[in-house]
Amino acid sequence: MNTPNFSSFVVLISVVVLSCSWRAASDSPGDFLECLSVHSDNNTSISDIVYTSKSNNSSYLSILQSSIRNERFTSPETLKPLFIITPVQESQIQPVVYCAKENDLQIRTRSGGHDYEGLSYKSEIPFAVIDLMNMSKVSINVQKRTAWVEAGATLGELYYRIAEKSRTLGFPAGSCPTVGVGGHFSGGGFGTLFRKYGLAADNVIDAHLVDVNGRLLDRKSMGEDLFWAIRGGGGASFGVITAWKIKLVAVPEKVALFSVNRNLEQNATQLIHRWQHVAPNLPEDIFISVFVRRVDSNNQGEKKTYKQLSFHCTSVKLTNYFH
Repeated sequence: MNTPNFSSFVVLISVVVLSCSWRAASDSPGDFLECLSVHSDNNTSISDIVYTSKSNNSSYLSILQSSIRNERFTSPETLKPLFIITPVQESQIQPVVYCAKENDLQIRTRSGGHDYEGLSYKSEIPFAVIDLMNMSKVSINVQKRTAWVEAGATLGELYYRIAEKSRTLGFPAGSCPTVGVGGHFSGGGFGTLFRKYGLAADNVIDAHLVDVNGRLLDRKSMGEDLFWAIRGGGGASFGVITAWKIKLVAVPEKVALFSVNRNLEQNATQLIHRWQHVAPNLPEDIFISVFVRRVDSNNQGEKKTYKQLSFHCTSVKLTNYFH
């Protein structure tokens, strides 16, 4: 039996001690803030955009909870970010990425909207949140049928800005106005126009991305492989996406809508079955969706739940199909 090498054992203990000391130092708020001060430009005031969990600033909690839609993640048991950074321009994101890497902090990027899984504001290890709430500008170019939209904008803000400039242009994304474009576009982006124009990600033609090394890249500098990956593969897996350039699509000034509601007693099940066969074969200008939900009914002032389903059908006419 071999005798253990005592010198090797001492070296191993030393490595473990050094590793633990480095980890403890990386968790110190001062190290991260000092790094930001050193690497930020002189025109940036760190105190204006960084909120810490250990400060007495009440804004930290209000900002953290501002876009949390799942209340279980507000519980004390949920690990909170050590820092929340609310940049107003891309140059303020680059040092955050660099300093987070230097201090062994994970980054979660949040663009607003309803993230019910909490992927944009929770982690199992020390982390910081880059909240893009202040980066929500939308610039429309009607002549070129394009737009630049910052990742912190919502779908409702995007649609509103398009409508301000044109009544015959739109964008194929989701129907919920409070969804943030950052996560929506990078996850694909399903909506009522997809049968005619595809997903939101199919209509992205450029993007700005801060990579793991703090470099600001566009489509040309990031390369086609990375540009392909951030459109559907989850942008936060590859960096911090700050803005998207999108291709606007033609829509008519007027659309036709209708809704049909049915419950189980009114053959809702048969209608849903029929819808699955009809909807894929309709002209691409018509979109039909089904929402299944529970129906509650009041009986002599007492709320009673019936085992029923409600069938809701919506059709959108995108062209002069009926003319």
